[in-house]
Amino acid sequence: MTGGLSIWHWLIIAAVFVLFFGAKRMPDAARSLGKSMRIFKSEVTQMQSESTAPAPAPTQQPQQELPVAQPEQPTLTKPQSEPKSV
Repeated sequence: MTGGLSIWHWLIIAAVFVLFFGAKRMPDAARSLGKSMRIFKSEVTQMQSESTAPAPAPTQQPQQELPVAQPEQPTLTKPQSEPKSV
């Protein structure tokens, strides 16, 4: 033998499962195992697709135009007289 499982090994494993679970519970056990494998496979493919997906590009907002600054014109005001000291 070269380390592989022969037909006799598989028969012994199947017999142990039948004795352990019973013939009535075998279909339920197989169904549960299949469901678990499908869930595991879908989670692995989802993780792989998320890790290989390119990162979303940051959205750039359009620059708002600033109002053009008008040069300040000096306002003419009356000079205030200084208070008189008494």
